[in-house]
Amino acid sequence: MPAPSGPCTGIEGLPPRGRVHAEGFVEHVRLQPAAQTPSFLASVVDAPAPPGGRRRPAPSLRLVWHGQRTVPGVVAGARLRFSGMVSAVDGVPTVFNPRYEILPAPESNEAPRHE
Repeated sequence: MPAPSGPCTGIEGLPPRGRVHAEGFVEHVRLQPAAQTPSFLASVVDAPAPPGGRRRPAPSLRLVWHGQRTVPGVVAGARLRFSGMVSAVDGVPTVFNPRYEILPAPESNEAPRHE
């Protein structure tokens, strides 16, 4: 589902409540057990974790799709642009059923390796 175009904000700059349009990287996803109501959760951060993992907490936002067991393309490491209404749930900024689009990975400054 494409997100509307327009200015995007990083996760750290989002308001605590209201409509947001932002982009970030999926840090991890969580699947609900089959016995529970279907929902798919993704934690989004401003930048991907460096090699070896994160050393300190990073501001994050939770995206929740109700009624879904999976969301195609939303996997750890994916870059997303999304929009929706943000609200705090258990102290974590959360957007339910966001509009989203999967973006290409950012260009790397490394030279291509030939083997």
